[in-house]
Amino acid sequence: MIRVLLAEDQAMVRGALSALLNLESDIDVMGSAADGEAAWRELQRLKPDVLVTDIEMPGLTGLELAQRIQRHQLPIKVVIVTTFARPGFLRRALDAGVSGYLLKDAPAENLAEALRMVHRGGRAIDPQLALEAWSEADPLNDRERQVLRLAGEGQSANDIAGQLNLSHGTVRNYLSEAIGKLGATNRIEAYRMARQKGWL
Repeated sequence: MIRVLLAEDQAMVRGALSALLNLESDIDVMGSAADGEAAWRELQRLKPDVLVTDIEMPGLTGLELAQRIQRHQLPIKVVIVTTFARPGFLRRALDAGVSGYLLKDAPAENLAEALRMVHRGGRAIDPQLALEAWSEADPLNDRERQVLRLAGEGQSANDIAGQLNLSHGTVRNYLSEAIGKLGATNRIEAYRMARQKGWL
């Protein structure tokens, strides 16, 4: 039996995924969570074999959950099911030790098959996305990504400096580095470009 925890912030999608997977004789949906922090608590309580998670969620994102599982060396496989067909997300997911990455518009039976494959120790990655993911590398480092994300959310350099315990000048340096690497004219354009590629 493959024991699964679902993390998905949209109640209708969460319910549909749960109903779909429970039709399979070898899959047991043990529980579900509507945000990343709740999912983290449930993971520790239920100890499932596989976490099926979306990327964008309140609290912790699916990628942050995968990174936390990796950091704590929990024996839980992660399968991401998302609408984001962005190569940058896939690359970051693979770096975080994710075993599966499927798009929500894939046929329903693909998910059960992917869970079986991942449970056996394999990988299940959307093939078209896998091709694109290796065609263009993410030029940003973690700090540049962090600073650019906050700037794109409308925070000033001073706000960002305070939040990340950096000096105002260091924040400006990270921003100008990110803008330069992306070939953008300003921070908003850089933010938009990086989001489109899945690098934020």
